[in-house]
Amino acid sequence: MNWIILILAGLMEVAFTFCLGKTKAAAGGAAALWWGGFIVALALSMYLMAKAARSLPLGTVYPVWTGIGAVGAVIVGILFFREPASFWRIFFIITLILSIIGLKIVSGGS
Repeated sequence: MNWIILILAGLMEVAFTFCLGKTKAAAGGAAALWWGGFIVALALSMYLMAKAARSLPLGTVYPVWTGIGAVGAVIVGILFFREPASFWRIFFIITLILSIIGLKIVSGGS
């Protein structure tokens, strides 16, 4: 269950980066809604990360959380914000994913 909470925290990090990206093109009420989504997702991400850190090692929680956020932000950038999907970007995202999986393996199944 703690790993599910941590994964949800990472996905909330992806959500707040998506909202932040949407604020660049939004104006007026739409911008306010995207900023509101950013704040809610940010707060949920921090809360869930802190909850996961109660029972998982912090040295695992933080890198996994940031890794999910980094991978997710790159994927969101490619899919929604027309960022480049070069060979090297994809290569390093794959190595980051493998590192996250490795941390899960060596940290046990708590």
